[in-house]
Amino acid sequence: MSPDPVWRTSAQVTGPEGTRALGARLARLLRAGDLVLLSGALGAGKTTLAQGIGAAMGVRGRISSPTFVIARVHPAVGGRPDLIHVDAYRLSTPEEIDALDLESSMEESVTLVEWGEGKVEALADDRLEIAVSRPRGGLDPRAVVGADDGAQTVTDLAGADDGRRTIAVSAFGPRWAGVDPGADLG
Repeated sequence: MSPDPVWRTSAQVTGPEGTRALGARLARLLRAGDLVLLSGALGAGKTTLAQGIGAAMGVRGRISSPTFVIARVHPAVGGRPDLIHVDAYRLSTPEEIDALDLESSMEESVTLVEWGEGKVEALADDRLEIAVSRPRGGLDPRAVVGADDGAQTVTDLAGADDGRRTIAVSAFGPRWAGVDPGADLG
């Protein structure tokens, strides 16, 4: 069981621009050695938040979902830490996580892991866990097309996702105990 967070905060954003802007504000809190876990449904905005973080960190390369390559290193310029961007969605065993060898670069990088909950927390006692959620009523990514469950078929997707998101941040470990997220994330 995970310990209690040292602090929690949340923010409401609208659209990809708002999500990226919050990511940029979050990046001001990050430094080399930080582990950040991103969770949320498919299409919730995890990668969009990562784009805002990467842009504010000044990393090179386009931040996109690393689903098929699993992990990407985005080098930074000007003495800032690199960003390691991982998609752990398809990783299911500790051996698969170990094979990424994230420990070897964690001290000099910010490591951001999408779908990492329950998989990478052991990498660091100090971490941020960020949950990106959208209001109920959007599309359910688990829905099965043609399933005979009495569900209605939706053909007009206008308004299915109005772009509003809640981004909840929980900080764990002594690294975050003295950090006040209010000015940057509030």
